[in-house]
Amino acid sequence: MRDNNLLTGEKPMPLKVTLKRTFRYLKPQLPRFIVALALIVLNVAFDIVMPLFVSSATDSLQSNSVNLNFIIGLAVGYVAIGAVNQIVLYVLSMLLQKAGQSIVANIRMEVFGHIQSLSHGQLDKMPVGSLVTRVASYTASLSDLFSEVIVKVIKNLLTIVGVYGMMLYISWQLSLVMLVFIAAVAAISFGFGKVIGALFRKERQYISELNAYLNENLSGMKIIHIFNRQKFKQLEFILKNENLRKSRYKVVIAFGIYRPLITFISVLAIAVTFYLGVGFGLSPAMIVAFYLYLSRFFNPVQNLADQLNNLQKAFTAAERLFFLLDIQPAICDGADAVDLREFRGDIEFKNVWFAYEGEDWILKDVSFRVGAGQTCAFVGATGAGKSTILSLIVRNYEVQKGQILIDGIDVKKIKVKSLRRAIGQMLQDVFLFSGTIRDNLTLGDGSFTEEQIWEACRYVNADSFVTGQDGLGQELSERGENLSQGQRQLLSFARTVLHKPSILILDEATANIDTETEVLIKGSLDRMRSIGTMLVCAHRLSTIKNADNIIVMQHGEITESGTHSQLIGNGGYYAKLFTLQAERQ
Repeated sequence: MRDNNLLTGEKPMPLKVTLKRTFRYLKPQLPRFIVALALIVLNVAFDIVMPLFVSSATDSLQSNSVNLNFIIGLAVGYVAIGAVNQIVLYVLSMLLQKAGQSIVANIRMEVFGHIQSLSHGQLDKMPVGSLVTRVASYTASLSDLFSEVIVKVIKNLLTIVGVYGMMLYISWQLSLVMLVFIAAVAAISFGFGKVIGALFRKERQYISELNAYLNENLSGMKIIHIFNRQKFKQLEFILKNENLRKSRYKVVIAFGIYRPLITFISVLAIAVTFYLGVGFGLSPAMIVAFYLYLSRFFNPVQNLADQLNNLQKAFTAAERLFFLLDIQPAICDGADAVDLREFRGDIEFKNVWFAYEGEDWILKDVSFRVGAGQTCAFVGATGAGKSTILSLIVRNYEVQKGQILIDGIDVKKIKVKSLRRAIGQMLQDVFLFSGTIRDNLTLGDGSFTEEQIWEACRYVNADSFVTGQDGLGQELSERGENLSQGQRQLLSFARTVLHKPSILILDEATANIDTETEVLIKGSLDRMRSIGTMLVCAHRLSTIKNADNIIVMQHGEITESGTHSQLIGNGGYYAKLFTLQAERQ
């Protein structure tokens, strides 16, 4: 079966490309990172100097006459440097957190804005859970990269170089012997990085799949309950959960082998240090200093392994974010697109062909015209192409053949924002956000007055339930579940009317309205016809009897068109359907 998910099948991005694209976000915060780098160097310098105090104290304690004041001075200096070092670390941490959080906030906004620019067709092929994971979880991984991982990697690398330099200063012979252990650690770490990179990439994939599955099934939990499919869904979840568990377990095993192995090599190196140190003629103080530096050498190596975990996570997250950002929006404004402020509402389809996939044509050579201010209704069985026609007008999708004209202008040459600003859409599946009724009607547009909002409610009879103490301030639950389907639909009508469109689209907008509510809105629909051009897709033929033109669709083609009286007189599909519905009432 063909996988239509646009977010699957990503190939690993070359590390060089990932680094280049990731660190592009550093430029606005470059001054902070330069200061941070200076503080890192200072911190590493303090760390490297501190063992010398211990070495000097050891030398002093070995002498025949112990200089107590000198030892006290060393202790005070050791504490003072330690205190200053902690202050440096605090300033460094605050600096990086501010820079990192600012960068990640910008990345999160860029990703969210990009998702908003994608077409309906593209969003249909992207699981919501996967998108949520990328906006929330993956950006959090990048936050760790900029605020913690980078600084720790740089610090550990500088520490390794500085400490080995001090080891060479103390004993170049013993330092050369240590190269054997260093080479072993480097080789093991390189191999470990290759393995852990592949494991983290797989883990991220399973996390994304699990989140997508959770989002879909939590949204459809009522259906699961209705059909008593809890056990089946639980088994499906167990499979996806088990994939993630196994993936993470492999990561644990990899680190479980790597860390003890590095620790064993470090212990072996320390044993060799004490054994060969005496043979090379080093003093006890020099051996102690070399031991302390050697300990500080392997600790950063192990810390690098820990940071490699987060580094791989961050780069894997960056890859998947960049893959999303690389998806070009299917619907874009052309260079010659115009911004229309006023629409008459004249709509014409010229030999339009459209398919969602390949050449599985949903519309086949469809042509019709709707005059400005007229009401045109589309009738037909499910899958006939009615809703597709309405979606094409607002450019949710692009036609493969033919033209769609509004006021004589091809819709592809009208800016998308301008086009959708002039068209009000009322859908069968009404979506309401959690918040107040006022927020759902204005959608954050503060230009509407209280009277304008109430006027829109009265216009569609929504004021019949927007009453009581709270009124427009009534809080709605997620998706407006604390309202009936009819009430949600009336709010959709009011929201559309409030924004004063030139063209109205009703896509099965009366399908979920009960008989009592239908009586309420019949008058509203007649009034809404005066707003501008109206396109209606309806199963209830009683709501479209007064349309100026009714177009009957079958298998993507227009089979009949005319007024209600004309179609009844023709005795075709429409007449049979209308008679059947009348008998059922």
